[in-house]
Amino acid sequence: MFREAVAGARPMAPDRVHHEPPPPAAIPRQHRRDETAALAESLRPDAIDLSLDGGDEPSFLRPGIARGVLRDLRRGRWVVQDHLDLHGATREEARRLVAEFLAESIRRGQRCVRIVHGKGLGSPGREPVLKGLVRGWLVHRSEVLAYCQARVAEGGAGAVVVLLRNPRN
Repeated sequence: MFREAVAGARPMAPDRVHHEPPPPAAIPRQHRRDETAALAESLRPDAIDLSLDGGDEPSFLRPGIARGVLRDLRRGRWVVQDHLDLHGATREEARRLVAEFLAESIRRGQRCVRIVHGKGLGSPGREPVLKGLVRGWLVHRSEVLAYCQARVAEGGAGAVVVLLRNPRN
């Protein structure tokens, strides 16, 4: 039956074989939606994860923000998009620089930044002057959702990693 069905068929010439063009490059729309959904879920106050890692280093988490956000910040899951180095700045210069840096970061849509305040090794008595000041200033800034001490490779006790609110919210 098969031979009867294909009795009149002729083989195709090799140069006449039809090839499909390659498909267009994928647009990672679902990946973007997944990231947005994961961020929204991590910011929900009811999605609290009580198993924080990290030591006794100072940190801040704005009330109503899930603790998992701080945990992710400590673990380096947020990509630091810009940094400010305050080495050599006076108190007043540092305050102005921090305010301008945060405003500019929000304007550019950045969510995670690092502020290097130093460890105080060049200060009188080798005490960090800006360390406590910067952390105090950050707590009073409404655009700051959380901060924690930077990881060792990013400045350790001489820097803080800051999570900023979404400028669209």
